Amino acid sequence: MSDNFVLHSSIWREEAAESNPFVASRCFAFGYDVYGEVLPKSSWSEYMLLLFLGEKPSAEAAMLIEKLAIALANPGPREPSVRAAMNGGVGGSVDAASLIAALAVGAGQYGGSHEVALLVEAWNRLGRDLPAWCDYLSHPNRDYREDVWSPIEHPPGFDPHGVECAQPVLQSLEFLAEVSPGRNLIWLFEQRVALEQHTGLPITMSAVAAAAFADLGFSSTQAIMMYLMLRLPGAAVHAMEQEKLGWKKFPAYGQAISIDNDPGELGVPDVSRFEL
Repeated sequence: MSDNFVLHSSIWREEAAESNPFVASRCFAFGYDVYGEVLPKSSWSEYMLLLFLGEKPSAEAAMLIEKLAIALANPGPREPSVRAAMNGGVGGSVDAASLIAALAVGAGQYGGSHEVALLVEAWNRLGRDLPAWCDYLSHPNRDYREDVWSPIEHPPGFDPHGVECAQPVLQSLEFLAEVSPGRNLIWLFEQRVALEQHTGLPITMSAVAAAAFADLGFSSTQAIMMYLMLRLPGAAVHAMEQEKLGWKKFPAYGQAISIDNDPGELGVPDVSRFEL
């Protein structure tokens, strides 16, 4: 390997093995020996926060990301990104395609990662100022500049079709506010009713996730990446389940499909009668 080949990274450092320069003998993440120190002594949540934030997290921060991971792990088959993965599974796509479908649909601004990013930016900009939040939620497209994203069509973090706040959202918000090392989740828990009365809509899990990411000190980009990752387990298991069940048991299909001139009923046509 050329001595001029240098990978610039403040995140990762490797020491090459003496017998093979293409293999690492030791790996360091922000100075911590990953396989000699982090692996035997740390949890998954601690390591994730180390990678994302660059420093050893507090026990409270590690607890928050761990519990948030549980809350987000399976949004359920009603959620668009999970349904996208289910479509891939029941349609016979390769397994990776189902996850890619979930990532693509889950990256949007209707409960997706872009909506979470908008909210994290709003937390950084507005803090816990209730009048400022009410003004933002009333005019989410103020100062909007043409981008790859269309103007948002509803107050970020609120369900445009909702009637009341879903019980899983309430349960997640209450518990995460109790374990969070920050103040944003607590504020959201305390001001939820006022915000819902102002918008006329219930909050969603994306609002809870964004407040948690803000409490952890995530940037909007970091929140996008983590939010997408944490929701993949549910997409994966539902895709695999639907692949086994088949299309006849898939929601919105099966009995709803009527096929005209079904070869299974009419038999194989006599192709000798057809002219080219």
